[in-house]
Amino acid sequence: MNLLKKNVWLACAIVAGLLLSASGCAKLQARDQLNKGVAFYKEGKYQLAIEHFKSAVNLDPTLLNAKLYLATAYANQYVPGSEQEENVKIAEQAISEFHEVLRDDPNNVGSITGIANLYFQMKRMDEAKEYYKRQLAVDPNNPEAWYSVGVIDWTLAYQPRIELKTRLKIPPDQAIKDAKERQALAERNLPLIEEGMNSLNKAIELRPDYDDAMAYLNLLYREKADLADSPEMRDADLKTADSWMDKTLEIKKQKAAKAPGTLQG
Repeated sequence: MNLLKKNVWLACAIVAGLLLSASGCAKLQARDQLNKGVAFYKEGKYQLAIEHFKSAVNLDPTLLNAKLYLATAYANQYVPGSEQEENVKIAEQAISEFHEVLRDDPNNVGSITGIANLYFQMKRMDEAKEYYKRQLAVDPNNPEAWYSVGVIDWTLAYQPRIELKTRLKIPPDQAIKDAKERQALAERNLPLIEEGMNSLNKAIELRPDYDDAMAYLNLLYREKADLADSPEMRDADLKTADSWMDKTLEIKKQKAAKAPGTLQG
């Protein structure tokens, strides 16, 4: 190897070493920023945490935990129920940051769940259900995700039924006697009711004392009862609804009796 080639090789090696050193230094700095952000996050100082998480991501775009913490810190600042523009922007920013995580890790359950929860809180039910189902594709034994799908299905079925009864001036506890109107509502709501029941039953299968899931099964059977073609079918659905409500109350009673500080008789 002649002198010129040696010098070129040495220069390249020096440059490569400097680049590796700079990259390693940036990664260390990113870790430091992440740790500082986590400290503020644990104190509930989300805006300060966000600044550190941003710095961590800028220093090391491959640092997945920093991206996930950044998204979660935004999500924790969102106030459910508030339609103020700034509040909605915070939720949208959180969703955007969760999507950044999913670009690197498409099956990241934390990000999928984060997006689903935000859409649910924003009352964007169809989008929320899409992401809960995506969560279930990755984590099929998660009872909360099955429960959430069931709750969304009830929500989507409840509103048009209430609107129909209001329009027809039917009391909430009375049957829909107009067969044409009832059939039109059934075509829309029955698929939701069936999916919701299946989802809630799956949640209960995974968590046998899931009283909230039982309560929503009760509600879905009441929705089904309003679509029944005969008084007998309606009565049967209402009877099943009552049985699920009884189970709900019994389990809540059992849980209360086992709660810390409860006096045993």
